[in-house]
Amino acid sequence: MGYLIVFLGGGLGAALRHGVNLAAARLLGASFPFGTLTVNVLGSAIMGALAAYFAFKSGGTQHWRLFFTTGILGGFTTFSTFSLDAAVLYERGEIGLAALYVLVSVVMAIGGLFAGLALVRGLA
Repeated sequence: MGYLIVFLGGGLGAALRHGVNLAAARLLGASFPFGTLTVNVLGSAIMGALAAYFAFKSGGTQHWRLFFTTGILGGFTTFSTFSLDAAVLYERGEIGLAALYVLVSVVMAIGGLFAGLALVRGLA
């Protein structure tokens, strides 16, 4: 049953990721991986909020935890794509832009996770 739950959530998350990538490309262009940056930061913030919620606010069943964290957020966040995007920028000779992308992605994703934790803790 757990595999089915993760499978369904993963499909939803991947569809959401695709939508964000399309929207970012339309709004901001495709010269920089804004979509991947957005899903990594947003996904990390949501993961922080969910982790805090499940830990501090609700017991939550294992099925719901699997559906939201491993399923939806696993399909939504794209660190493997992040790695490819950084390598492509590097391979294009845009080393400074690649380094900036890596730094901003990591710092903002971790910051997003802490923001999500703080948000849910503050709702007590």
